[in-house]
Amino acid sequence: MDDKRNTSQARAFPNEPVAIAIDLGGTQFRVAALTSVGQILVREACATPATAEPDELIHDLADVVQVVRSQAGKHRVVGLGVAAPGPLDPVAGVVFRAPNLPRWSNVPLAARLAERTGLSVHLGNDANLAGLAEARLGAGKGEANLVYLTVSTGVGSGIVVDGRLLLGARGAAAEAGHMAVSMGGPLCSCGNRGCLEAYASGSGMVRRARDAIAAGRPSQLQEHVDDLHATIIAQAAEEGDELAQELIHDAGRALGFGVRNLLHLFNPSVVAIGGGVSRIGRRLWDPMFEVVNADTLTMYREGLRIVPAELGDDSGLVGAALLAHEAAAAPRTGSPSSIPNQRGR
Repeated sequence: MDDKRNTSQARAFPNEPVAIAIDLGGTQFRVAALTSVGQILVREACATPATAEPDELIHDLADVVQVVRSQAGKHRVVGLGVAAPGPLDPVAGVVFRAPNLPRWSNVPLAARLAERTGLSVHLGNDANLAGLAEARLGAGKGEANLVYLTVSTGVGSGIVVDGRLLLGARGAAAEAGHMAVSMGGPLCSCGNRGCLEAYASGSGMVRRARDAIAAGRPSQLQEHVDDLHATIIAQAAEEGDELAQELIHDAGRALGFGVRNLLHLFNPSVVAIGGGVSRIGRRLWDPMFEVVNADTLTMYREGLRIVPAELGDDSGLVGAALLAHEAAAAPRTGSPSSIPNQRGR
């Protein structure tokens, strides 16, 4: 842990209240202290022990929170925001299940962190909070209606409507990766067929590549079939491999149909797209735009921007911090002003 760097950065903003933020990933978790405008003053990262019992990992999270809190010096801490993989209930503060954390089932993460840290804890789905961050401080800054998509190992999303994050009845709304973009189609990791994630995600492209190779389709990807990932598929496409080019083209078209559906449902002014697969570039984006632009309902494209997300790997941390800052600014409800649709309202 780089105490000298963190202390120096914290001293640069001596009077700013901060929120502590956790971004809980399957391979690492990150903890930071951030101002209300997303300035990171202190940051730490640690490996996530995926096979650990929930209480062990929560103990580690709380320990690093205390380290970051001490490095933040005299800054007033308004609360703790947590971006975690879903599905989860942000109102109850419970993680139902966490990909890459096999021992996690119905874990009351917010309550346990509150007990260990003494802070007010606010939990959110990581993709939702990344969408909130992009709406407030990233690609959608200044806009009230935004759809955020992260296209990576899977496909996640966050949707902001009239300046408020859309959660749904149990906090599980905005799972755009599991909207169907074809009838039937390839099997998705969720167990359904034809999902956007089954086509556009890195894992979806890998699964389809292996199925094609097993069926006898010639491709240089066969050399990497056991350790295949999206970067290898992208490189093979650049080298002229027809299967790789087809996989990316199909992923782009599926993404286009997904975006079109979201335009019709939420009429955003900005669609921000991030994640590792999104960085493949024009081979993915061009077929996406082709599908979107073919929509005969032109009103949904008037004034619309479809752009790369801006906050990159920090979007989860920024969104978690905003969750805590906005909760502190809404003491009468005890919940963030950005979060509507909570039960009992």
